[in-house]
Amino acid sequence: MAPDVDVSGVDQWIQILWENQGSDLLLAGGSAPRIRVNGRLIPVEGAPVLAAGDVSKLAFPLLTKGQQKTFDEMMDVDFAFSWRDLARVRGSIFTQRGQTAISLRIIPTKIPSFEQLGLPWVAEWVSTQPRGFVLVTGPTGSGKSTTLASIIDRINDTRATHILTIEDPVEYVHHHKVSAVSQREIGLDSPSFERALRSALREDPDILLLGEMRDIDSIQMALTMAETGHLVFATLHTNDAPQAIDRIIDVFPAWRQEQTRVQLAASLTAIIAQRLVPKNDGGMVAAFEVLVATSPVRNLIREGRSNQLINVMFTNAKEGMQVMEADLAKLVVDGTISYESAVATSAHQKELTRSLEFLGFKIPKE
Repeated sequence: MAPDVDVSGVDQWIQILWENQGSDLLLAGGSAPRIRVNGRLIPVEGAPVLAAGDVSKLAFPLLTKGQQKTFDEMMDVDFAFSWRDLARVRGSIFTQRGQTAISLRIIPTKIPSFEQLGLPWVAEWVSTQPRGFVLVTGPTGSGKSTTLASIIDRINDTRATHILTIEDPVEYVHHHKVSAVSQREIGLDSPSFERALRSALREDPDILLLGEMRDIDSIQMALTMAETGHLVFATLHTNDAPQAIDRIIDVFPAWRQEQTRVQLAASLTAIIAQRLVPKNDGGMVAAFEVLVATSPVRNLIREGRSNQLINVMFTNAKEGMQVMEADLAKLVVDGTISYESAVATSAHQKELTRSLEFLGFKIPKE
């Protein structure tokens, strides 16, 4: 993995983040260090306000010489490092108002199981597929990387395959088990995402994980590899499954969109969309939306009728599908989250109301 770096300057703040079971740490000039706990970004109690120079002194020991050069040229850089054998830390150092700032996210070393994450049973199903295209979508910080790490770990435990990941940076570290796992980090193992993608087919993978589909080239490569007999996993920043379909199609120029619809309809296996919601007893829980590429779903994608996919998901629970609102409703009814949190998370209030009423929940009067 990455060469050793000096984390002593930020160690005390990561320790506080870890003790508070938080997810993120933000260090910026003119503010005390802030940690994200249960989705809320709060100042560390009793911590001093950092000057701009203080943040710069904390930032650069975290970077290799190559990463420092990238920051000097681009004014931002992504990186990762191991912390006390307890966790990986994914970081970004960037410039804001001419000053250096640091954002760090803590990633436990132990990969959570399906049961710990509460993943839908479709996650188990996709981990057994010989080929296809699986998307995990959601906003930044919704747990997409953790979901994918858990699926890859299940494959690693159960199938004799070569798993190749292309990440910027590597977050969860996978060790060889039943499968062989090759993890390529941009900047450390390849000069660019594009270069790593181009060489992927020559590296004999059975399964490919792309940390993020960034542009036409990465989307086209993912679709092509799925078509040629590989199982491909990737992430997108969209709020739901139909939006993910539209995002992929819209990236391409108009003259290529029909061809891309056909290609996506043929290769897609499933889309898992997720959001993190505050729990009533503290902490966060993931709510999931699932689209499985059945024949009717493939037809809708080919015909450009993605707006009808939500109805297909709502009425095909037996196929493993569900809309986000159905999962939110279950979490409300079993007391895991509040009705207010579900409303704040849902993008389709009518579907949420319908799901809650179906489960016998009495909607509060305004």
